[in-house]
Amino acid sequence: MQIEDNWFTIEKIDDSTFAISEYGHWEKVHSFLLLGHTSAVLIDTGLGIDNIKRITDRLTKLPIKVLTTHVHWDHIGNHHMFEEIFVHSADSDWLENGIKGISIDQIRKDIIRDTTKDIPGNFDASKYIPYTGKPKGLLEDGDIIDLGKRTLKIYHTPGHSPGHICIHDMLNGYLFTGDLLYSDDTPIYAFYPSTDPAKLVNSLERLLTIPNVTKVFGSHNKLSLSNDILKEVSIAITELRSKNLIRFGTGIHQFKGFKIQF
Repeated sequence: MQIEDNWFTIEKIDDSTFAISEYGHWEKVHSFLLLGHTSAVLIDTGLGIDNIKRITDRLTKLPIKVLTTHVHWDHIGNHHMFEEIFVHSADSDWLENGIKGISIDQIRKDIIRDTTKDIPGNFDASKYIPYTGKPKGLLEDGDIIDLGKRTLKIYHTPGHSPGHICIHDMLNGYLFTGDLLYSDDTPIYAFYPSTDPAKLVNSLERLLTIPNVTKVFGSHNKLSLSNDILKEVSIAITELRSKNLIRFGTGIHQFKGFKIQF
């Protein structure tokens, strides 16, 4: 099932899992709504060009916790719409005091470039300021989030940001990988000064240890990837290490299904 909205595209993954996507923007950002029996989780809140809460309000009446994969502007755009915001402790400073490593001028340019849908009339990029605020709580590696007959496990996967996390839906085997792994329409970024190539590759390697992964859902580009992508990740790690490529300035490295830029 797919529901078209003026800005968002809502895709039903299963009866209790929805992707809320912003395909009209060059980054093709995905947020994910996961419903349990007693509560719900929203993984990231998108760009902030339009109000994602009006979509989540249509999909559920359950109380919603927002789990932040990482604190970059394109993942926290609607955080101000929700009360229950959670973030890994290593990214909490960015959430409270501002994102490091990218200027507000660059963010304002990026947020409206190469759009293919009409931007809502009440959005003014020249006044856009990424969300800052104190989270409701901090996430740590190994944390378990109980939604009522649906359990999520938090994996700390730094590299793209210090506090980047992946989230494993242990019931369905879905792995939500944020900006650590997505399809090769654009590279996985580890070339900013605020990134860490070695930690990113170590985090990719950690994905290989997560049991019972059925599908991979990245935060950009193609909505879902087969779990076969993890075999390709293993091959890529071996190649990157053997060729001493895991360092700033080595460029874009293409693999089957994804690419990485250092």
